[in-house]
Amino acid sequence: MRLNVLSRLRGSPFAFPLAALTALAVFFISETSYHQASDSLDSLGVMGTARIGLQNLSRGLIDAETGERGYLLTGRQEYLQPYTDALGRVQKALGELSRYYADDKTAAPLMASLRELSGQKLSEMQTTLQLYDSGKADAWRNLLLTDIGREKMDAVRGVLEQLTRLETDRILEKRKSVYETLQLNRIGVSAMTALSLLALFMYLRQTATLERHRSDAQRVVQAERDQLEIEVERRTSQLTELARHLQSVREDERNRLARELHDELGALLTAAKLDVARLKSRLGAITPEVGERITHLNDALNSGIALKRRIIEDLRPSSLANLGLVAALDILIQEFSTRYEVKVEPDLKPVLLAPSGELTVYRLVQEALTNVAKYAKAKTIEVSLGAQGGRVRVRVRDDGIGFDQSQPRAAAHGLLGMRYRVEAEGGRMTLQSAPGRGTTIEATIPERTAPAAASPLAAG
Repeated sequence: MRLNVLSRLRGSPFAFPLAALTALAVFFISETSYHQASDSLDSLGVMGTARIGLQNLSRGLIDAETGERGYLLTGRQEYLQPYTDALGRVQKALGELSRYYADDKTAAPLMASLRELSGQKLSEMQTTLQLYDSGKADAWRNLLLTDIGREKMDAVRGVLEQLTRLETDRILEKRKSVYETLQLNRIGVSAMTALSLLALFMYLRQTATLERHRSDAQRVVQAERDQLEIEVERRTSQLTELARHLQSVREDERNRLARELHDELGALLTAAKLDVARLKSRLGAITPEVGERITHLNDALNSGIALKRRIIEDLRPSSLANLGLVAALDILIQEFSTRYEVKVEPDLKPVLLAPSGELTVYRLVQEALTNVAKYAKAKTIEVSLGAQGGRVRVRVRDDGIGFDQSQPRAAAHGLLGMRYRVEAEGGRMTLQSAPGRGTTIEATIPERTAPAAASPLAAG
C-alpha cells in the first residue's frame, strides 16, 4: 500500500511544480531575511560609530584639560601641544555627532546641550590660559578654585551618559530586530526545508544505491567528526598552554611593577620623610600651626609608605615565597578581615604544591575574597585548605547574598580567569551559588608527590 502511494507521488505531474515553488519560497525568505538583517547590521555599525564619537569627545575634553593643567603647573610649552591636538579632536567629534543627530528629534536637544556645554568648557580653559599667559596669577588660580571647570565637565559627562544610554538602547533594539529576523528566517527555512524534503522524497527510490550512498555519507561524517574531535583536543591544549603563558606573563609583569614601586617610589617616599625630619630639626621654635602641618605631612608620608607596601604585597606576595602557602594565606585573611571588618574562619593545613600551584591557590583565594568584598555583603567567610587522595582542595564559602548563575554577573571575568588558571595547573574549579544562599568556590589541584628544592626567591 505504502509503495503504491510513493509510486503515485513519484509519477504525479504536481511533484516538480511543488519542488519549484518550494525552492522559490526558500529563496524569497532567505533574501528577505538577508536584507533585513543587513539593514539592521548597517544601523548597528553607524550606532557603533556614534558611540565611538561620544567616547572620542569625552577623551578629547579630558586630554585638553590635562594639557591645560600640565601647562599651568609647569609653564612648559610642550604641554600646549596635547591641549591643541585635543581641541582639534573635540571639534571633529562635535561636528560628526552634530551631523549624526541632525535629524534625530529625540537626541537633537541633548546634542545641542552637549555642544553648548563643551563650548563653555573649552572657553573656560581658554580663559584660564589667557590669564596665565598675561601674568595674572591670582586671577587664573581663583578661576580654577571656583570649581566651574569641574561643574562644566560633570555636566558634559552627564549629557554624554544620556546619549550613550540612548545609543545603547537603540543598539539593543536593533539586535533584537536581527534576532527576530534570524528566528523568522530559521522558521521559514525550516518549514521550506521540510517541504523540500517532501518534494525530494517524491523522487527518491527505495534501492540499494540509496543505502550505499547513505552508508558512505555516514562514514564521511564519522571521519569528519573524528577529525574535528582531534582538532578540538589540539585547540583546547593550545588554549590551556596559552592561558598558562598569559598567567606567567601577568605574574612577571606584577613582579616588575612591584620591584619598580619598591625601588623608585620607596626611595622617593623615604627621601621625602627624611627631608621632613631634617626640616623639622632645623626650624627650631615652630608655631603650633606649622607643627601640626609637619605632623600631618609626616603622617601622610607614613600612609603613603604603608599603601606602597600593601600594593607591592598585592602584586607580589613576598610572604608566599618567604613563609609558605599556609602562612601567606593566613596573613591575607587577617588583613582582609581587618580591612573590611568581616569575620573569616580559616581552616588551613599544610599541603605539597609546586610554586606555580601555590601561587594559583593564593590568587584564587585573593580573587574570591575580593569578589566577596565587592558583591557578596557577607558577614562570615570560611576558607579551608587541605589535601586528600593526592589532590589539594581549597574552598572559599561566604554567607552573602549570592547570585543567579544563569544571569550575567559583574565578576564573571574574574571567575573565568580563576577557572582557566586552575585548569592550567591540571585542576578543576566549581562554583555554587543561589540568591540568598551565599557562594562557594572550590578547586582541586594535583598534589606534588615529593618536596622540590627551594626556589631562589624563597631562599633569599
